[in-house]
Amino acid sequence: MTAAPVTVAEVTGSGLAAARRELVAAMLAAPAGTVSPSVYETGRLVSDAPWLPGHDERVRHLLVTQRPDGGWGAPGAYGLVPTLSAVEALLSSLAAPGRSAPLRAYRLSPAVDRGVAALRDRLLVAAGPVPDMPGVDLIVPALIDRIDTLLAVTAPLSGWRVPPLPMPQGMTRHRAEAVGRLLAAGRPVPEKLWHAFEVLDERARAHPRARLVSGAVGASPAATAAWLGDPARGGADRVALGWLTGVVARGGGPVPCTTPITVFERAWVLSSLARVGAAADVPAALTAGLADALGPTGAATSPGLPTDADTTAATLFALARLGRPVAPDSLSAYDTGAHFCTWQGEDGASVTTNAHVLEALGWHARHGPGRPYADVARRVAGWLVDAQRADGSWTDRWHASPYYATASATAGLAEYGPGTAGARLDRAVDWVRDTQREDGSWGLWTGTPEETAYALQVLLGTGRPPGPGLAGVVRRAMAYLDGHPDPADDGVPLWHDKDLYHPVLIVRAALLAARHLVRLSGHAGP
Repeated sequence: MTAAPVTVAEVTGSGLAAARRELVAAMLAAPAGTVSPSVYETGRLVSDAPWLPGHDERVRHLLVTQRPDGGWGAPGAYGLVPTLSAVEALLSSLAAPGRSAPLRAYRLSPAVDRGVAALRDRLLVAAGPVPDMPGVDLIVPALIDRIDTLLAVTAPLSGWRVPPLPMPQGMTRHRAEAVGRLLAAGRPVPEKLWHAFEVLDERARAHPRARLVSGAVGASPAATAAWLGDPARGGADRVALGWLTGVVARGGGPVPCTTPITVFERAWVLSSLARVGAAADVPAALTAGLADALGPTGAATSPGLPTDADTTAATLFALARLGRPVAPDSLSAYDTGAHFCTWQGEDGASVTTNAHVLEALGWHARHGPGRPYADVARRVAGWLVDAQRADGSWTDRWHASPYYATASATAGLAEYGPGTAGARLDRAVDWVRDTQREDGSWGLWTGTPEETAYALQVLLGTGRPPGPGLAGVVRRAMAYLDGHPDPADDGVPLWHDKDLYHPVLIVRAALLAARHLVRLSGHAGP
């Protein structure tokens, strides 16, 4: 079951209430979460698990999602990881043609030719810095090595003369080599690395911490398939096999990078609605499930992933706004003294994680007994203010679009930041207003409903005085959204995992929140 889209004609209290009920029902009907398939993850199953049901459907998915320029995925360097995975997977199918008998080599070879050319001519040499994605410095060298090995086998048969692929500019093998040394010594490795088990070497299989959690390794189909191996060899873990079979059945063959995303999806949907006062009649099962997900170090996006400050903060904020507050003491595990890390040992820092932490701590500082969190909230707000870019926007490591980061930062600062943050909010509003596209949308690469929703939240949800022409800006945005009523149809993947992904219900919640703000503003009319 999925939530029915709301059009501009339905921006009324009753229309939004009905859409909210549909959205909640959709979360309950699909508890694993609703998320787009990943080219990267699907390619790993084509290569590592051709025995798994749905193999031909996965190969077809790779073929039909190849771009005209030969690559896969989003523009620029975002296409590197999915293109590496797809090329390696199709080369594997060519090297063992019995794997995809209905999809003869005459269909696979041209796709491989164009994919290799895209890697060599653009993605590995001229696409710019590789985006900060989970596991990217392990995934890229591993797939380059596998492609080089496969090309050495298939090139003589196909007439190809392809030299080894280069490493992308600025990337080294240092992280992969360091992880290899840890595995060789049997020493602990960061829990988050099991999410990319599929690109670790054979020593990972014997590591004492490489184990199933709720039927999967690292909440990842690719990681679980690599850990499981070919069940025809005997001794295969039936729990892992059952988990994988269920995942591919739900998606018809192609798979997402992470599943289930139950806590993540519910925390983001409910916090998005509650933030703007649009959450009502939330079933007790949803809030109880979120409360149960919290432990001493908070909540994790999925079983088998480490707990993190982002999921924890969003969960705490949703519960607080929905009348079931839980003390945010678990967040202290992520306090670096300057900002909050997403998890211990994080490289870099996340704007949206800290924005969500500000909301969670800010609510408890304002409403909790003794208000012990105010000083920390002020420090986080100051860190966010300092992270604003010169043009008025924010960017983040968990989402490709600056509109998501800017909406997250302004929501936290507008409600729980210091009074001096007003000038920074004005700069953000001006940036959003100045970057609206001619068709009324906003977007990094092209206009999208998701990014348009975030832009509207910045314009209407920060409490700043309306500037000249705001009504026209909003009406153009609503006209655009009316022409793109269902984000599942126009779902450009923008969220960071091993590959970009599109969390359908989370995006629908963002759209409902934006429409609710439009209705309150009175700018919905002609």
